[in-house]
Amino acid sequence: MIDGEFNRKGELVFDMGLIAADRTHCPVRVILDTGFNEWLLINNKDAENLEWLRQPDTRKARTAGGTVILNRYEGIVLLDEEEWIVPVLGGDEIKDILLGVRWLRYKRLVADFAAGLLTLG
Repeated sequence: MIDGEFNRKGELVFDMGLIAADRTHCPVRVILDTGFNEWLLINNKDAENLEWLRQPDTRKARTAGGTVILNRYEGIVLLDEEEWIVPVLGGDEIKDILLGVRWLRYKRLVADFAAGLLTLG
């Protein structure tokens, strides 16, 4: 189980690791976005720096800024001391790394804003 925190905007923030192709571990802060139905969203430059395998197809997605084309990658992440190989979406304008609700199929989310309690595991 990993502890998280609520940021000033009330977003659910967790620490996780991104694992590069050379097995280098990169710790990052991510936001769990319950409106995002995939596994992980990241900036293309970050995915390329990690040398994650880019898939040949792209995906259209509607965002608050309009429709965007997202690249697809195969990424390796470390969450709750477990290594996962997951499909990752990447875009040029992505500022924050987002975890999607697919994680909730495998990880239990406990969020009690009033008590300041936030865990995923």
